[in-house]
Amino acid sequence: MKEPMHKNFPINALGCMCGTSLDGLDLAMIRTDGNKIFSFGSSKFTEFNNEERKKLKLALGKWPGEEYTAEATEIIEKIHIKEIANFDTDLVGFHGQTLAHDPENMRTHQVGSGKILAEALKLPIVWDFRTLDLVNGGQGAPLAPFFHFACAKFINATKIIAFLNLGGVGNITIVNPACDRPDEEGALLAFDTGPANAPIDDIMYEKFKQNYDADGRVAAEGKVDQHIILRFLSNNYFRQPAPKSLDRNSFSNFIEELNSLLPKDAIATATAACIESVKISLNSLSIKPELLLVSGGGRKNKVIMEGLRKNLPMKVSSIDDYGLDGDMLEAQAFGYLAVRVFRGFNTSSPSTTGVTRGLSGGKISFPA
Repeated sequence: MKEPMHKNFPINALGCMCGTSLDGLDLAMIRTDGNKIFSFGSSKFTEFNNEERKKLKLALGKWPGEEYTAEATEIIEKIHIKEIANFDTDLVGFHGQTLAHDPENMRTHQVGSGKILAEALKLPIVWDFRTLDLVNGGQGAPLAPFFHFACAKFINATKIIAFLNLGGVGNITIVNPACDRPDEEGALLAFDTGPANAPIDDIMYEKFKQNYDADGRVAAEGKVDQHIILRFLSNNYFRQPAPKSLDRNSFSNFIEELNSLLPKDAIATATAACIESVKISLNSLSIKPELLLVSGGGRKNKVIMEGLRKNLPMKVSSIDDYGLDGDMLEAQAFGYLAVRVFRGFNTSSPSTTGVTRGLSGGKISFPA
């Protein structure tokens, strides 16, 4: 039975997300029945300290049992247990920290155990959202599209709209709000666009000892290497049909080329690559959205936002301008998805991850 706790919905759910940018933990409350968003609640961002971030970076690309993964797991579980305890919630959606993602071989690795959190917090935890999708032929990502569909309804969108999240990796969801359900044919199309903040943040930390390029100031001072951009855009990934997904460490040749440049030029070129990957992704679509709403850290980068507005034919806005929280959208998504999993509702479909059929992913762990 999927609903032993509650007979009446909506309920209050807490979503927890550590993104590929490795900046910290987002926690956000949402009230939902798994279909409709009734309201958003309190939220909190807890930044990783330098030692935690260093250990997590060492674990990137690693699989279960490999070096550094135990330390990464301990960091993620400890920070979640501490921070979740500050919220009054019925249910928790726990994403964990992605270390590696390899959809071609049907495997993904997010550290952190929902079982351990359930016992420590005495709360039901929904977790491991991606594995079932992968073993059923999907990419395991992106997973936010069903939530984006609910957001389009929440803001009363009437025309085709796109949600672009620029975290470590960029991902986009095209929503047709005329549809009634997210798993209805034609309701959604989603995929990863390319590298976003991850290469920028990595170079900023290595060369400038800063965690990100505030306002895009360093990018604005650098010179874009157009030859590197052309080679980047020739990657076969951009010719693959959607849905499709990426790992944080995809485009390794591009990263090597960035490291050969002067630091400011590397930041400028990485920033341009983010813009160009979104442009080429949208150009590949037969149906063009009339509005692009940007969330994640990338929306705070003035060079990125100006580049998107200059290069795209549709209106480009920060998602905050439409009453949504661009910092907490991904965390809210996993609170929403947790309720869907709890109720046995689909969380992905052929048009969002490429899975063979619509399915409800995720595990539910209850305290003993």
